[in-house]
Amino acid sequence: MLKRLPSKFLITSLTYLTFLTSLTFIAFAQEKKEESIIVNGDTVEYSTEGKEVTATGNVSVTYKGTKLTCHKLTVNTQTKDAEAEGNARIDDTKGVIEGQKIKYNFQTKTGTIIDSKFRANPYFGKAEKTKKVSDDEFIAMQGYMTTCDYDNPHYRIKSRKIDFFPGDKVKTKDDILYVGRLPLLYAPQYNHSLKDPLMHVQLMPGKSKDWGAYMLSATRYNLTEDVKGRIYLDYRATKGIAEGFGTNYATSDFGKGDFKYYYTQERDHSLDKTNRAPREFERYLIRWRHQADIDAQTKLIGEYYKITDSKMAILGSDHNFLKDYFFREYEKNVQPISYLLLHHAFSYSSLDFYMQKRTNRWYDSGYLEKLPEIKYSLPSFEIADTPFYFDNSSSLGNYNRKNTSTMTPATNNTSLSTTDAHVNRLDTSNKLSLPMKVAFVQFTPFVMNRETFYDKKAVSRSSVSPRTVFYSGADMSTKFYRLFNVKSDLLGLNINGLRHIITPTIGYAYNHEPTISNSKLRQIDDVDALSRNNAASLGLSNKLQTKRNNQSVDLLDLNVSSSYIFKPKGDSITKSGSSLSDFLFQLKLLPYSWISINSDATYVHSGARDSANYHHFSNANYDLNFNLGEERSFDVGQRYQLKGGNEITYSLKWRLNPKWKFSAYQRYYRGHETTRARGLREQEYSISRDLHCWTWDITYNIKRGYGESIWFVFTLKAFPELEFNFNESYHAPRPGSQSPELVR
Repeated sequence: MLKRLPSKFLITSLTYLTFLTSLTFIAFAQEKKEESIIVNGDTVEYSTEGKEVTATGNVSVTYKGTKLTCHKLTVNTQTKDAEAEGNARIDDTKGVIEGQKIKYNFQTKTGTIIDSKFRANPYFGKAEKTKKVSDDEFIAMQGYMTTCDYDNPHYRIKSRKIDFFPGDKVKTKDDILYVGRLPLLYAPQYNHSLKDPLMHVQLMPGKSKDWGAYMLSATRYNLTEDVKGRIYLDYRATKGIAEGFGTNYATSDFGKGDFKYYYTQERDHSLDKTNRAPREFERYLIRWRHQADIDAQTKLIGEYYKITDSKMAILGSDHNFLKDYFFREYEKNVQPISYLLLHHAFSYSSLDFYMQKRTNRWYDSGYLEKLPEIKYSLPSFEIADTPFYFDNSSSLGNYNRKNTSTMTPATNNTSLSTTDAHVNRLDTSNKLSLPMKVAFVQFTPFVMNRETFYDKKAVSRSSVSPRTVFYSGADMSTKFYRLFNVKSDLLGLNINGLRHIITPTIGYAYNHEPTISNSKLRQIDDVDALSRNNAASLGLSNKLQTKRNNQSVDLLDLNVSSSYIFKPKGDSITKSGSSLSDFLFQLKLLPYSWISINSDATYVHSGARDSANYHHFSNANYDLNFNLGEERSFDVGQRYQLKGGNEITYSLKWRLNPKWKFSAYQRYYRGHETTRARGLREQEYSISRDLHCWTWDITYNIKRGYGESIWFVFTLKAFPELEFNFNESYHAPRPGSQSPELVR
């Protein structure tokens, strides 16, 4: 028998159903609203029977981020098919396509455009017909593309088919390169990643004393999405032809890397005819670098360098392949190493497996091979809930020090100190520290024990005992500061309060004489050279800060450091007792936002061993930088060494107007009075002209001892980066460093 429901229950149920129905209609209305096509125009008509909207005059349609404008439009509201005529234009986040007539589907974002123009950064183009295949691709047939936005572009690539993936890549077929109306080059196809800032083909003409007239070229290629690179073909009038290639690759399972090969059968007719040395030399470079992330904690990194240089082998080390052809790499590392590193990170520590092998016979003596070396590191690990911290550093390795070159093998007269050395060694250090705060001082005492185990060949006695070194010491530091309520714009300094921070630091470290003297060990590296040490390190930092634009700025930062060496009176080596070591100064100044000064110097204290240089600055360097506006700067730097180099460099970069830019670089050497090399060592002047879609650079270089060079560079503004890098620019040169030569 049915029971009668209470009226209160019925009212509640009806209210609930009404609420759900309302939500359904609201959601449906919102869905319809989101999918509706908005059409605006001078005249808009809607046919309910055909579900079509017809509009004329200033027509504008917006749908899901795509905007279509034209003079006349017909669109089906159900199928989303549209036909537009008269200055029709599709505009979305991927680019712009224009045409006299467009058939387009707003839902699939596909269609056909007749007599079209397109713009997809950085390219512009025209085509007889363009098909929009998807939201991420369109194909232009019988047209051209260019980075010049003029109606009559300075250059263009005319193609039978242009397959465009906006923001990703472009592929073309049957290409002819035109400059103006002049056809210059044919290519069966052209592939270019739009994520690549380099031009597909680069040419560098020029002339120098060493190379004579030259033409360097680099052609980029894309085999697949993950394999791409460049092909080199270079001509140097005095050296001949050189060729090579480079490949960058990436894999999903085995990591990424690059490979480079460069070869030349160099001819050098500048050699003295009376010299019996050959006039041709085989010189080449093979370089492979690879990196793989095996998992989140494990990485594999490796580099391999093989350099064959018959010119160096015959004529000596003054001739170096890297220096002659790849000076940028030579500056970074004269003798690049070949190695393999496997690194694994644990929660609180890390493990490294490292191999290093000499792969080039001509490397200088003293090259250290590690075949292999295994390192474990545990930094500052808190022991349970105690205030103590423990760290460990351990290494186990098979080491070979190549003190003789295989090009000049050892003879019977070669001393033991210059022959090759081989050592198997286990070295482990265990440190215990107790950080604490004593009043206002951060105080960290520590003790450490170091044990080193050698094989029998490493020590000059039959029994092998571990070498033991005991360390102890402490580090102390604190901070003092004071605020000054100073506000001033005197001389435009913009001072808004001052804060002076003083940070003194003191560190003391002692280790006794190792149980095995370093004189009884084969010297492989610094581990074997350990000896007694008793010293305190002293440091004082002064920092002056203010606020500019509500941000803290360091007006001045001065650091002074030295060490106090505790020695027995009448030490047999230094013939003196305890003393201060050299003083190191580092200064940074920022008086204005557009001026920065950086300086460092070393002052030789009277306690130094070389009494002839007491109370002198052994070196002093400074860099003065003026940033005078966008693309306007002036820089000065000096490097001074006592009884050594004293070099000053100047650099000016100045935008004259929107079309012209000028730069100058000079290197002036002020050596000792007896040095013949004093005076202006190098000058370089460059003029840059904006040619709308191109930039034209002319650079003239004069270098004492190397002669004169001039080169021309045309660069597409859409792809500003160059494969070649010749120009001198201001940098912070190191004492004794050489300036770059005219090389790649």
